Amino acid sequence: MDRLLVLVRHGQSEWNLKNLFTGWHDVGLTDTGRAEAKKAGELLKADGYKFDVAFTSDLKRAQDTLKIILGELGADNLPVIKDQALNERDYGDLTGLNKDDAREKFGEDQVHIWRRSFDVPPPGGESLKDTAARVLPYYETEIKPKVLAGEKVLVAAHGNSLRALIMEIEGLSGEEIIKRELATGVPIIYRLNKDGSVAEKKDMAG
Repeated sequence: MDRLLVLVRHGQSEWNLKNLFTGWHDVGLTDTGRAEAKKAGELLKADGYKFDVAFTSDLKRAQDTLKIILGELGADNLPVIKDQALNERDYGDLTGLNKDDAREKFGEDQVHIWRRSFDVPPPGGESLKDTAARVLPYYETEIKPKVLAGEKVLVAAHGNSLRALIMEIEGLSGEEIIKRELATGVPIIYRLNKDGSVAEKKDMAG
């Protein structure tokens, strides 16, 4: 049985380009982001991947990435499940701030802690630990059972919601996952064992 799970971070967004903290703010893709999504679809198609169901967040940058990928795969009619459980980490009071301006306002060390610690949230926002607390129950109840039943599942989401998933799938610690960088628009392919552990992993970067 092929237990296939493919994760894709959305393509570059308008606020990625402007170096702003985005979080739950609903911004669109740039031309570069749309091209990244198209390339992701082309890579998956070239390797012969087909899917039974797709999941995405409640934010259009992830939804649009997924739509472009499915278009490249000729899978426009694939069932798509959207849920805010897969949304990006909520950056709270940092949302909309330029990352350099935030460093000036709060200090470089403090901003680094908010961005790169596992369990320290920015004011009014979520830490990666908080993000995992909503992403992982959704994965366990909605996504993982489909994969283990043999459905081929595609997830288009965000850097931090996908970090939370990867932490669970690969059995990483909080310290290990915060060091993991996820490129925009690059599929990560997992084949899982029947207990949900990783049988095989392939990163389509480069």
